[in-house]
Amino acid sequence: MSSEKKLFLLDGMALIYRAYFALSRNPRINSKGLNTSAILGFANTLNDILKNQKPTHIGVAFDTSAPTFRHESYAPYKANREKMPEDLSISIPYVFKLIEGFKIPILTLDGYEADDIIGTLSKKAEKEGFTTYMMTPDKDFGQLVSDNIYMYKPARMGNKAETWGVYEVCERFGIANPLQVIDILGLWGDASDNIPGVPGIGEKTATKLIYEYDSIENLLKNTDKLKGKQKENLENFADQALMSKQLATIMLDVPIEFNAKDLELNEPDVVELKKLFDELEFNTFAKRFFKTIEEEQTNSDEEGQQDLFSEIEEKKSNNIENTTHEYNLITSQKEAEELAKTLLKEKVICFDTETTGLDPNNSELIGISFSIKKHHGWYISLSENYEEAVGMISVFKDILESPDILKIGQNIKYDINILSWYEINVAGPFFDTMIAHYLIQPDMRHNMDLLAETYLNYTPVSIESLIGKKGRNQLSMRNVDIEKVKEYATEDADITLQLMEYFDPELDKTSTKKLFETMEMPLVPVLANMERQGVKLDVKALNDISNKLGSEIIDIEKNIFSLAGKEFNIASPRQLGEVLFEDLAISSKPKKTKTGQYKTGEDILLKLEYKHPIVKEILEYRSLTKLKNTYVDALPTLVNPRDGRIHTSYNQAVAATGRLSSNNPNLQNIPIRTERGKEIRKAFVPANDDYMLLAADYSQIELRLIAHFSGDESMIEAFNNGLDIHGATAARVYGVNYEDVTRDMRSKAKTVNFGIIYGISAFGLSERMGIPRREAADIINNYFEKYPGIRTYMNESIEFARKHGYAETIMGRRRYISDINSANAVVRGYAERNAINAPIQGSSADMIKIAMINIHNELTKNNLKTKMILQVHDELVFDMYREEETIVKKIIEENMRNAIELKVRVDVDINTGNNWLEAH
Repeated sequence: MSSEKKLFLLDGMALIYRAYFALSRNPRINSKGLNTSAILGFANTLNDILKNQKPTHIGVAFDTSAPTFRHESYAPYKANREKMPEDLSISIPYVFKLIEGFKIPILTLDGYEADDIIGTLSKKAEKEGFTTYMMTPDKDFGQLVSDNIYMYKPARMGNKAETWGVYEVCERFGIANPLQVIDILGLWGDASDNIPGVPGIGEKTATKLIYEYDSIENLLKNTDKLKGKQKENLENFADQALMSKQLATIMLDVPIEFNAKDLELNEPDVVELKKLFDELEFNTFAKRFFKTIEEEQTNSDEEGQQDLFSEIEEKKSNNIENTTHEYNLITSQKEAEELAKTLLKEKVICFDTETTGLDPNNSELIGISFSIKKHHGWYISLSENYEEAVGMISVFKDILESPDILKIGQNIKYDINILSWYEINVAGPFFDTMIAHYLIQPDMRHNMDLLAETYLNYTPVSIESLIGKKGRNQLSMRNVDIEKVKEYATEDADITLQLMEYFDPELDKTSTKKLFETMEMPLVPVLANMERQGVKLDVKALNDISNKLGSEIIDIEKNIFSLAGKEFNIASPRQLGEVLFEDLAISSKPKKTKTGQYKTGEDILLKLEYKHPIVKEILEYRSLTKLKNTYVDALPTLVNPRDGRIHTSYNQAVAATGRLSSNNPNLQNIPIRTERGKEIRKAFVPANDDYMLLAADYSQIELRLIAHFSGDESMIEAFNNGLDIHGATAARVYGVNYEDVTRDMRSKAKTVNFGIIYGISAFGLSERMGIPRREAADIINNYFEKYPGIRTYMNESIEFARKHGYAETIMGRRRYISDINSANAVVRGYAERNAINAPIQGSSADMIKIAMINIHNELTKNNLKTKMILQVHDELVFDMYREEETIVKKIIEENMRNAIELKVRVDVDINTGNNWLEAH
């Protein structure tokens, strides 16, 4: 053990909360539906400390449920804290098990908070020659810092961990002594702990006053030197200031012994940790953790270390090394033909392709594997010569194109697309294990390795073990030993087959089999066809737009520099913040990040736009540079050299609502609200002069769906009479005739109509519309009075989710909402909004998917040249053969209108043009 005595004291609950909320937008959910975000985050933090900081001593402190002296001296202390979210409270026992598995002492004492325990132990350890690191994101601990006691702020949001000593604390708070943190908190207060402080005094003012007067006590003796409201408040709330200081003071005399021996870092209980990681499905973390431990033990001279891992070895998940299997390599045409005869007799086959890249429209086929029985399979190696490869793969054409054989795959759309370049048009029926799992557990990740480890207790061969990590030195699969490729590739087909056997009955259990078979699987070849078709891009038009934007950006830069009185890096938040808030002083109370840097996000700047003309110029600069860099300059680089077209990739298993997303490029996010953003659509053009683009867009489909779900007679009547729904809403809410609705009334009604879908509050509506909250509340109340069915729908949606734990679309797509019964009002409110919105957004997604399937089938059945090429939100775009315009418009309109039968009329806007902008 190192001669340095290095003690880490962790603020347990603060770190748990931090881990939980860091992943709140993308929580980690395991196959049992348990939210493991807090546990995994804490485990990663703990492992990072042990591995990289090498403490000699360590402990984790927690509060207990017993009241402390702070509660007794001030009853409202921490009284305004929301109840802990249920997902988080369920995690706490697992975190305790984790800490116990690491053999780290848990430090608690009734009547005292974790802060007090850490403070007392830090000071006692300092006297015994320890260097102590208090690991916490909590600013209060700054008061404890000394030459031998540091704050260790954990890494967050991509930022590295920070160590704060005396200098850093004093610099952060603008003070001379860390103890003055207590005085600042006494004046400023602490909303999270309900420490009141002094009214009207924030962090900046508190810092200034303590810098000048050293302490609250001295400040209160000198209030005669102050003026106005500040003087009045300090004199009137002097006792509250002193009490707040007392509440913010961390105790250093907790009756707890500092026993260095008890805090010594010990070897973890690897057997218990393995059990815990298995239960929580921390497969990736466990692999990384145990690999590190095993390497350390292997290098150790201590006896019996191999025995320590004997039980771990026995409990390891299955893999290719310890599982009996029969994977056969096929290299000759004769062997391939024999295999084809065998496969042609089967009703179900699983297959997987091996390629040179991730883009099926710009990669080469290296081989294909098949499996029809667990632990058995074949790998067919293909020549690098394209003609030879086509000749070999053609042996399996009848199998892959047979409508009588079920094809199983993991992300099978990729395999369909790569094979289309080799003259094979793979035909359904399909079973995609990735999409099946998406319907069963939409909030989990769906990659094959994770699914295998979670459901089959099997760890597949990693791609990195064959070709290395990403980077210049990564190999191509063509350069890997053929025997290794055979094992890896056939294992993929074998495991995917086993996953299908597991997921098939699970689809029945979750009542999603029908959705899977009638919508998601028939959609796969439709999307594959769209991706393969691609869309033609006018690169010259984009270059012209780029040059124009470049000139405009230069002009705006000059304006900004002129207004600022100097040149600076506009893209640097630090430099921009200094210009805005120090040089120009456009705000008396600028907000700062936790690192003390001025906040310059769009939300901040929009509120300050009226303060100075430079703000509007900066917002415009950001908008134009993003447009230029993200779209105008990037899109030409994505044009496929094989056919000169852009081929986006559609994702069926990403959005929990059921909506499709796209990437490479992400066409869903092409801006259309600004005139310059719309210009980008000009560059999307037809295949040639015989074609034009046709765009078909659902009109206000989400509002029509809320009318359908709610059954509200007034809203249904407005839609069925062909009225403008926003005008009709304005007429009802404001009590005027439809003909007398003003533009302002309609605009406000539109905001309310769409806001209601997302559960907008009076506060949210007032912010969005720039009106008093009382007026916003009146508008919402009038809305529900005129459309009572909508309020009933919202209440019933919430009740359904409370009872069943999920919301459901018309077609039975489920969105699981685990927090719907949370005692935490913020968490519960978010879940309730999801319960209202999920059936609407999800049914909208279902509608357009059904329409896409039916349109594609009719275009194919009629042997038409027109092709569906893009789907963006509620819009479909077609490369339409001009001579087919009449029949194509009819097919599209009928199938979009009738995709799902609703109680309201469904309108579809159809337009054509020589580019996407004209057609939209």
